[in-house]
Amino acid sequence: MSGDPDRLYKLVPVVYRMRDADQGYPLQGLLRVITEQVNLLEDDIAQLYENWFIETCQDWVVPYIGGLIGYRPVYTTGQPSNTSTARSQARERIAIPRHEVANTIRYRRRKGTLAILEDLASAVARWPARAVEFYRLLSVTQNVNYRHLNRGRTAELRDGDALDLLDSAFDELARTVDVRRANSIHSLGRGNIPEVGVFVWRLKAYSLTETPAYHFEEESPNCYLFNPLGHDTALFTHSADDPGHAPGELKLPVPIRRRALLTQEISEASGKTVSGVPFYYGEGRSLQILTGAPRSPIPARDIVPADLSGWTYRPVRQQVAVDPELGRIMLGPQVDRRHGVWVSYYYGFSADVGGGEYDRPLSQPQDSKVYLVGAGDLMNLRINDALAKWQSDRPQHAVIEITDSRVYVEQIRVSLKKNQSLQIRASSGRRPVIRLLDWQTALPNNLSVEGDAESWFTLDGVLVTGRGIQIEGAVSGVVIRNSTLVPGWGLHCSCEPKQPAEASLELLDAPLCVRIQHSIVGAIRVQRDEVREDPLRIYIKDSIVDATSPERIALGAPGKLCAYTVLNVQRTTVFGQIQTHAIELAENSILMGQIITCRRQEGCVRFCYVAPGSRTPRRYECQPDLVEKAVFDLFTKKRITAAERDALLQRERLRVEPQFNSTRYGRPVYCQLAGACATEISGGAEDESEMGVFHDLYQPQRAANLRARLYEYTPAGSNVGVIYAS
Repeated sequence: MSGDPDRLYKLVPVVYRMRDADQGYPLQGLLRVITEQVNLLEDDIAQLYENWFIETCQDWVVPYIGGLIGYRPVYTTGQPSNTSTARSQARERIAIPRHEVANTIRYRRRKGTLAILEDLASAVARWPARAVEFYRLLSVTQNVNYRHLNRGRTAELRDGDALDLLDSAFDELARTVDVRRANSIHSLGRGNIPEVGVFVWRLKAYSLTETPAYHFEEESPNCYLFNPLGHDTALFTHSADDPGHAPGELKLPVPIRRRALLTQEISEASGKTVSGVPFYYGEGRSLQILTGAPRSPIPARDIVPADLSGWTYRPVRQQVAVDPELGRIMLGPQVDRRHGVWVSYYYGFSADVGGGEYDRPLSQPQDSKVYLVGAGDLMNLRINDALAKWQSDRPQHAVIEITDSRVYVEQIRVSLKKNQSLQIRASSGRRPVIRLLDWQTALPNNLSVEGDAESWFTLDGVLVTGRGIQIEGAVSGVVIRNSTLVPGWGLHCSCEPKQPAEASLELLDAPLCVRIQHSIVGAIRVQRDEVREDPLRIYIKDSIVDATSPERIALGAPGKLCAYTVLNVQRTTVFGQIQTHAIELAENSILMGQIITCRRQEGCVRFCYVAPGSRTPRRYECQPDLVEKAVFDLFTKKRITAAERDALLQRERLRVEPQFNSTRYGRPVYCQLAGACATEISGGAEDESEMGVFHDLYQPQRAANLRARLYEYTPAGSNVGVIYAS
């Protein structure tokens, strides 16, 4: 509606407005107040019309529209809570999916079909899925007069493609009967007549567009790695590669197999073989390799899938060998590499955390001056070029925005004056890399930031590798959001850290406040004068702090018992010990390392996993405290002996210790809780979601909703189970 505060005043005759001006505009002030309420009323009337439709209605209206068609919410995720906060609203959107309500009638008409199970997984849990009827995979004794050539086949050892897919969602090999149910709470069965499995993919495919490949010179001048950090990376399928013809794996965010890279595919629509079409390779597809100046793509006919695990394969002439399972490239002897090799590809990860080419909100002060860095004609080619202009102009608020996903190899030093703020950020949908090298000079190798009082520095959407960030001086505050400070400074091919004991963030007598949001950082090292200065306040939310080992120090001060910091950590996973002056609040987090808090009289730790032996403020609903209390209750009631108590106590501590699919940065399942992880951790947060950095994915709620809906839409007598493919 109209936002003009004087629209009613303009309707008043001119003679009255002239008299109002003579008296100091009292009438205008009154009508502005009335106009404000009129605007609110008109907006409310307009929203009432929007609330008639499921596509445009507000979130709180969705269950009411569902009630009109007999839609019944599933309360296995808990009763509806207060939706006054953005976080509770996000949880309710998971519990009552708008997409499912919109398609309820259409789904009911398709009850009992296999395809509806896949659509339900997408609508209810927002997970891509593939449904499989396991009876089709049972080995059978066939009648010679009525043979099924496509069923009950034994394994053909010459069919490497079928063996690659063994025990996956695309497995086509026959198996003997398995009497376990597909929805068993103990262990899932996959081989009986009434069993149906719904394979779901929780990992998402994230893009990297035209970024330089890592030159792996230590092996050969012709060897490259897709990942600019220099470690092996599984390439993932871009699920929107070819929606018209894409069958099977091409519809889902799965790692690309070597055999499937450039094979012929069969169109589901026509059933005919589409020969010579590279489904995975090309512009807008899963991967592309470019060389030359100007950059041009390698032709698809020259791409050769190969096993480059030992770098023993040797392509000939113009061929380019690609290993999608390891993310490796080997160029043929006639391929031009003088101007570098550039790649576009997709990798897998769980959520929008750390630097990545995902959409994210950008914010800066209203009067900020923006300096663009990129390959455009009117842009700065280097970050230091933009910094030089910023230092020359000296604006109060400035933004240096990087507009591409290139690798910037520079020595960066930022010096802030009083009341200045500077933000170094990536454009939304871009992920630049700042590589800091050991220049072996007197200049610092870290990304160094220093400043006077009341100055602020922000790093947004950037990945920093090679060294860490050093903050010194009297800087008032530092914000790190949607960024990655590579744990251990860098990675070997196996994703092992190069410098596991080094800190990614050093705070030398500065700043007063540090905020880390939706980021991945290494260890944090603090040096602060406890006599002349106030404690440093550190706020960490929805992030990962990785000291590369639970035994190393994730937050501490060298040579001191505790860092002079006050810590506030929420929905975060920490690998390493925490040594801090005080903990103001820790909630819904996994703290994998002993905690030493010097001041325990203040603060609270709630709904967290805290390593045994930690010294913290008072704890509430934490693990393993709850299971330990249950064991001591049994001993108090004399149901177990002292020896049994000690043994049970040790078993319970081990049972609830968080288990991860990987604890190494660079792997797709980094920080993802394993399927064998105790429910006290995977559903132990305040709102029954999982503890740790992926709390806001609400995966327990999604899974509970999906299981309930699958039971409603499958035929009587069938057992349907949810199987996590990733």
